[in-house]
Amino acid sequence: MKNIRYYDFGNSMLRVLLLLTFIMPFGTFSQEQPQSVYENEQAITFKTQDNQQVAAFSGFVTVPENRKLANSRTIRVHYVRFPATTKQPGSPIVYLAGGPGGSGIKTAEYANFRFPLFMALREFGDVIALDQRGTGKSDQLPSCQSGFYTDADTPQTDQEIARLYQDAALKCAASWQAQGIDIKGYTTKQSAADLDDLRRHLKAEKLTLWGISYGTHLALAATKLMPGKLDKLVLASVEGLNQTVKLPAQTDAYFTRVQQAINTQPKAKALYPDIAELIRRVHERLETSPIKIQTIDNNGKKIDFLFQRWHMQRLASSMIADPHRGMKRLLALYRDLDIGITEPLQHIANRGYFSDTQISFRLMPFAMDIASGITQQRLAQVNQQSTTALLGAYLNFPMPQLHGVIAELDLGDAFRKAPVSDVPTLVLSGSLDGRTYPHSQLDAVKNLSDVTQVIIENAGHNLFMRSPQVTEVIKTFLAGKSVQTSNIRVPLVEFY
Repeated sequence: MKNIRYYDFGNSMLRVLLLLTFIMPFGTFSQEQPQSVYENEQAITFKTQDNQQVAAFSGFVTVPENRKLANSRTIRVHYVRFPATTKQPGSPIVYLAGGPGGSGIKTAEYANFRFPLFMALREFGDVIALDQRGTGKSDQLPSCQSGFYTDADTPQTDQEIARLYQDAALKCAASWQAQGIDIKGYTTKQSAADLDDLRRHLKAEKLTLWGISYGTHLALAATKLMPGKLDKLVLASVEGLNQTVKLPAQTDAYFTRVQQAINTQPKAKALYPDIAELIRRVHERLETSPIKIQTIDNNGKKIDFLFQRWHMQRLASSMIADPHRGMKRLLALYRDLDIGITEPLQHIANRGYFSDTQISFRLMPFAMDIASGITQQRLAQVNQQSTTALLGAYLNFPMPQLHGVIAELDLGDAFRKAPVSDVPTLVLSGSLDGRTYPHSQLDAVKNLSDVTQVIIENAGHNLFMRSPQVTEVIKTFLAGKSVQTSNIRVPLVEFY
C-alpha cells in the first residue's frame, strides 16, 4: 500500500448540524445556476418518507442486458439526480447502494437515514441516487419461488440445507432463462459498465463514486473498467472483489471486539462475561435438542416449527451488522435461550420470520454474488474455518454454498484480484462492523496508491449518520483537502 495517510488529532467532535451544510432550501433550484436536463430526464418533486420535498430529476439510461451478446435485449437503469448547489459543480457523485440488491433511490427517501447526506454533498456536484440493474425502479425481474422447502419439523444437516439451496438455484436459473431473462447479464462487471454508460449519458468526463458495502465492491470493479474516468471514491464498509464471502475467523474476531466493548460496561459484563461461550453453548443445545415453536404460514394457519442450530446461526448473521441495532437484542435472545426462556423466540416467529420455508430468490442479488464468487484458496480457508467458527458458514448464506452451481455466471479469479489505481479514495470503517472489518477493508484497497482510512469507533456497518463529523470528513475529502483525523468516536451502545 502506498501513500496511506493516517492522522491523529484526537477525538474532538465537530459540533456541526447537518442541515446547516445545505446551500439552499430543499424545494428550490438556484436562480443563478442554469439546470442541465439530460436525455430521458423529467423534473420531479422528490419526497422523503416524512414528506420533505426537494426539486430533482428522474431519468434512466438504456443499456444491454448482456454486453457479451450482440443481439442482447436492452434494459433501463433508473436514477434520481439532485442538482448541484454550487455555481461550478465538480464530477457527478453517484451513490451505490449495498446488498447486493439495495435501491439507491429508496435509500434517499429515508429521511433520517442518508437523505441529509445526499443533500449535503450537492455542494460538490450533482448527486445521483442510482438504482443499479435489477434493483428498485430498475427491477422488472420476477422473483422465483423454487418449489423446494426446508423441513419445518425435521432436523436437517448443513449439507442437506446446502443441497436444497443448490437444487433450488438450478431450478430458478432455468425458470428465468425460460422467461427470456439472460441471467449472465446480472454481474458486477455488467453493472460497472452501466456506470460508464451513465457517465457518458451525463456528459461527464469523470464520476465520483460514493458507496457502502456491496456498493464499494461495485466501485472497486469500476476502477478496473473505467481507468482515467473516476475522480474520487468514498467507500464505507468496504467489500473487496474477493470478499463476497467473509472469513469465519474474522467474524469470531469481531465477537472478541464486542466482548471487549461489553467489558467496559460493568452491568453488561455481569450479564455477558463470555459471549463466545454463551453462543457456543446455545448452538450445541440446539444441535441436540431443537426447540419446538409455532409459526403462521402464508394462509394464516398455525404450524409447528422446529428451530434448529442453523436457524440460529442465520438469525444471528442477520443481526450483527450494527451494535446499536441488532446486537443488543441478539445477545438477550441468546441469554434467554441459554436459561430455557423461549418466549422471545416465539415473538420473532409471530412476526413471520419463519413463516415461509420455501426457498426463493431475487435474481439480482442471487446472480451478483454467484458471479463475484470466491477463489479456491479463499474457499478452502472458509470451509476449514467454518467447522469451528461461531456462525459456521452462514454469515453470507447462501454463499459459498452456491459457489460454482451456475458455472457460466462466475467472473473468474482475474475479476477477484484487488484493483490497482491512483484514484483518491476515502475509506470509512466502523470498529464494531459485524459484516466487513477494518483490516479486511484495508486489504481490499491494498493496491490503491492514495487511500485515507478513518475509523468510526463504536460504529457498525451503517455508519454514515452516526456522527455529523462523518459528513464533515466526506466534505473535506471531496473538497480536495487533507483529512486531518483518523478516528471519530461515537457513543457505545449499552449492551445491558
